[in-house]
Amino acid sequence: MAKKKILLNAFNMNCVGHINHGLWTHPRDNSVQYKTLDYWTDLARLLERGLFDGLFLADIVGVYDVYRDSADLTLRESIQLPVNDPLLTVSAMAAATRHLGFGVTVNLTYEAPYLLARRFSTLDHLTGGRIGWNIVTGYLESAARAMGLSEQIAHDERYDRADEFLEVAYKLWEGSWDEGAVRADRRARVYADPGAVRRVDHAGKYYSVQGYHLSEPSPQRTPVLYQAGSSGRGQAFAARHAECVFVSSQTKEGLRKLVADIRESAAREGRDPRDIKFFMGVTAVAGGTEALAREKHADYLRYANPEAGLAHYASSTGIDFSRYGPDEPIRYVKNNAIESAVKSLTVARTDRTVRDLLADMALGGRYPALVGSAAQIADELESWVAETDIDGFNLARTVTPECYEDFIDLVIPELQSRGSYKTAYADGPLREKLFGPGRGRLPEAHAGAAPRAVPA
Repeated sequence: MAKKKILLNAFNMNCVGHINHGLWTHPRDNSVQYKTLDYWTDLARLLERGLFDGLFLADIVGVYDVYRDSADLTLRESIQLPVNDPLLTVSAMAAATRHLGFGVTVNLTYEAPYLLARRFSTLDHLTGGRIGWNIVTGYLESAARAMGLSEQIAHDERYDRADEFLEVAYKLWEGSWDEGAVRADRRARVYADPGAVRRVDHAGKYYSVQGYHLSEPSPQRTPVLYQAGSSGRGQAFAARHAECVFVSSQTKEGLRKLVADIRESAAREGRDPRDIKFFMGVTAVAGGTEALAREKHADYLRYANPEAGLAHYASSTGIDFSRYGPDEPIRYVKNNAIESAVKSLTVARTDRTVRDLLADMALGGRYPALVGSAAQIADELESWVAETDIDGFNLARTVTPECYEDFIDLVIPELQSRGSYKTAYADGPLREKLFGPGRGRLPEAHAGAAPRAVPA
């Protein structure tokens, strides 16, 4: 039987410091150039040379100000601040590439479905069907205040709103324009057939929309849907909507159970459990030999800032770690931050301390760091795929662009020689590249396909 081909996204953000904090100070890092188009188009060409499936762009609304009740460290170390809009980088990168996909994070809590649907349709047209949406609902109190709310919307209610937001978006993307609605017939003076375009009428608990989708059908209609929630409510949302789920775990056993639970939930929704691809967040430091890789890793450690990683994690969990002594166990705090992050830190284990967290974040972030030769890293990647049933990885950057160059020049050929990685891109839009020929649109069993059945 042919080996499972590993999928790869480069994990990045339109800012200086993303996951592995402090490394922007390394003399070979160029992330301070994030404000320029060349930075993004060069990165896109590099990733396409490595046959990466996609560039996944994270985003936040708000700032990390939980640690020490201040944004001072966030500003000094550029912990995802300043951060620019990720959507606006995509058109330039799409023009510089032919196959690379783009998964872009947009927080729907602070968006209107009518206009966001048009933005994604526009990008799906301009990229030739290479756009995906990472659906997030937000978790920062600073974002809620900045957007005019007195406090963050409760965790589960954010997902209730998200369910209805997607219901509206599906009606716009899938149900407003029929196939063949666009005739572009100059002689008959008919661009779009009025009988094949219908108005969306939605009156729900959170959204009221009455209008035609502003964009004609794009190659994928609905962008590829990404999601990262691991709480109980987040898993239920993923089982209904997500096509790609981002996961993280320090243990293979825990990750295997999470993947199995979401696949089982998807089956209960009437979906094929294999219609969800799982990507694990990971950091890799590769070298021509293990010794060279460890030398490079040691060099990176001299520039990384574990405290900046702690400040990032403080906002993810809603817990101000500065209030704890170095060896004081961190206690559970009920809040509206990332529920799965809070519980994995304080419920799954009750003995974690700030000293433990700083040790885990030696490279400035909390993703597992794979350090070694190409063969050693390939061994680890293959092991995680085989033992947990994930499909691929989100590769977080360290020193950029050399971290991606090293992975492409060293690890990719090793994976290809083992039959674990593609040697050429498949044709078709992003969804088809991920799921196979003839899969350019949402499958009929997906909740988003329901509006297609609405008669003209």
